[in-house]
Amino acid sequence: MFSFELSEEQVMVRDTIADFAREIMEPQMRECDEQGAVSPEIIKQGWGLEIIPSMLPEEYGGFGEEPSAMTGAIAAEELAYGDLSTAMHLLSPTTFAYSMLLEGTEEQKKEHLPRLCGEDFPAASAALVEPHYNFCPSTLRTTAVPDGDEYVIEGKKCFVPLAREASLFLVFAATTPGSGFAGVDTFLVPAGTEGLTVSDREKNMGLKALETFELEFKNVRVPRANKLGGERGIDFQKLLGRSRLALAALAIGMAKRATEHSRDYATQRVAFGEPIGSRQAIAFMIAEMAIEVDAARMLVWDAACKCDKGREFAKEAALAKTYADKMVMRVCDNSVQVMGGHGYVRENPPELWFRNARGFCALEGLVML
Repeated sequence: MFSFELSEEQVMVRDTIADFAREIMEPQMRECDEQGAVSPEIIKQGWGLEIIPSMLPEEYGGFGEEPSAMTGAIAAEELAYGDLSTAMHLLSPTTFAYSMLLEGTEEQKKEHLPRLCGEDFPAASAALVEPHYNFCPSTLRTTAVPDGDEYVIEGKKCFVPLAREASLFLVFAATTPGSGFAGVDTFLVPAGTEGLTVSDREKNMGLKALETFELEFKNVRVPRANKLGGERGIDFQKLLGRSRLALAALAIGMAKRATEHSRDYATQRVAFGEPIGSRQAIAFMIAEMAIEVDAARMLVWDAACKCDKGREFAKEAALAKTYADKMVMRVCDNSVQVMGGHGYVRENPPELWFRNARGFCALEGLVML
């Protein structure tokens, strides 16, 4: 059994990020979605929360210790409460940062982590998802083959955040195809490397304020020193588990906001002389939404506690994300239903939440905690 009582530091993190999400992010959510971009001012203010530097040791430019999965889940949930696209933009460097911290060699950490602790937002990006039917992280089609002092990378990636402005990519590739998770490694690929092509911006159903791109690798050569973790490689399942917990926490944050919006609307909307929330069909629907949100959070926190204690948590992380993927769709669909026809109107937030929710089942590796 684990105690889910938050520490004083975690309460402070939650409250600080919650204030930012509610006062800065949420009021500009619709504008960001319509314009297809997060404003530079929000990015600057969000980076000022120092989420990544607070999880990096002083020797690498930060002011914390190793990243806490539990604290990361709390932060991700609160950010997504304000706006999912903005949250994923602000957290996009986390996959690079935490993969480097947890699995990189000492030389790699000293070279790359300090650049993630500066005053300006670093557009460090990671590439895991591939544009193939039935994609699975354990059977990547992107390959990295050793050739003398180099690795040759071939393949395609999609849903790569901020790829146009990134100077360095963390690319997941199969070094031993057919070996499942154990056969996956990750490589540092500088932008502009010969054979690396960044597509035009992807046009997605949701997350319209988050810029994502496809990457294509044709005979891309990188030094052996660019393999994360050196010859030892990485524990891919651990990194994937931490990413899945981050995505699940984001889903919970947006679903929580949709639930609260539905509750408030049902209390205020009067039809036939009484609030619609007084009718059992609506009241039960909103109650089930709240139950789903809390259930998903318990799955995430259980896995996060195991992670922080150094125990195996890959299965729990996979279960948490699978449940959260389905939960957020149900909750956001119900949020549309509670408003009736008004829920389908672009001026109201449920349609935006519903579009964003649909993407979770396809996302892997975009953020990490």
